[in-house]
Amino acid sequence: MAATGESSKQRLTSLDAFRGATMALMVLVNDPGSGDHVYGPLQHAEWHGWTPTDVVFPSFVWIVGVAITLSLGRKLAAGEGRGSIVKQAMRRAAILFALGLLVYAVPDFNLSTQRVLGVLQRIAICYAATVPIYLATGWRGQIAWIAGLLSVYWALMAFAPVPGYGAGRLDVEGNFAHYVDRIVLGAHNYAHTKTWDPEGIVSTLPAIATMLLGVMAGHLVGAKRSVSQRTRALLLTGVALTAAGLIMDQWLPINKKLWTSSFTLFMAGLDFVLFGLFLWVADGLAYKRIFQPFVILGMNAIAIYLASEAGEILLSHLGWKTWIFENVFLPLAAPINASLLYAVVYTLANFLVAWALYRKKLFLRI
Repeated sequence: MAATGESSKQRLTSLDAFRGATMALMVLVNDPGSGDHVYGPLQHAEWHGWTPTDVVFPSFVWIVGVAITLSLGRKLAAGEGRGSIVKQAMRRAAILFALGLLVYAVPDFNLSTQRVLGVLQRIAICYAATVPIYLATGWRGQIAWIAGLLSVYWALMAFAPVPGYGAGRLDVEGNFAHYVDRIVLGAHNYAHTKTWDPEGIVSTLPAIATMLLGVMAGHLVGAKRSVSQRTRALLLTGVALTAAGLIMDQWLPINKKLWTSSFTLFMAGLDFVLFGLFLWVADGLAYKRIFQPFVILGMNAIAIYLASEAGEILLSHLGWKTWIFENVFLPLAAPINASLLYAVVYTLANFLVAWALYRKKLFLRI
């Protein structure tokens, strides 16, 4: 069930637009003027539950899965060998992982507390695992992998004992994923948590399932069917997955930091629905112009991620961010609105970077 049809032979406006919209939301929620003044929907859920902000990262992982089906489907159709494709994929994953390490190393480069895992690292690991699965299996085998990964993760979280806590704990301190991160990663965890990582070792298993769910969406998008038929398939699948996630939430809560199996299904369901709407409007109705700002962001997603992170680190390290917020934005509105205004302006600044790269036809490819 490889990607075929017209949609797989040319770049999908809807996929770039969806990626770009996700990128815009990421910059917006990651860069408020003040972390003490942020509207609830623009913050991650404290533990169980979800907010719109929690949609961002799984969407990026899911989008990579869609791109795998479409791009590798073209390569296979052109006769490129599987060994060559795997070699290229491992190279890309290694570069992406290294970029992730670099992001967390600056500006201090303290190797004793260098964060090992993180956003780009998780995408890299998932990509390195998903590409061979895609090449070695058909859609039925990929569904089996998704079910297996989610089941194994659930079993570990439910039945693997944690010393001093027992099994089945899903609180911050007593869960199995936290235990593994504390033992294996030690001082190399997320700086804000110290002893565990929201992109940790065990929770990478369901994250791979998220990317494989994107692969499944890619099969639907690349099918030789009309845009309306593909949109309908995406929407129906999305509703089913969302419902499955909500049902599973009753005994395994939706939790982004643990990337629970219910979270995986629920967020993938939202992605199927949202992307289905993007596909219908952008590629079905051909209303491409309204999506152009998102397309510009989406075509240079890695570059803008790195630019937004570097800009935030530089402004904070030099003390400029606080000065700008307090002297430029805070006099304009109440603190929470001034903080949001800063985030909007910072997002627009990153769009200008993307626009400049787009005008010069410069695209960061790995």
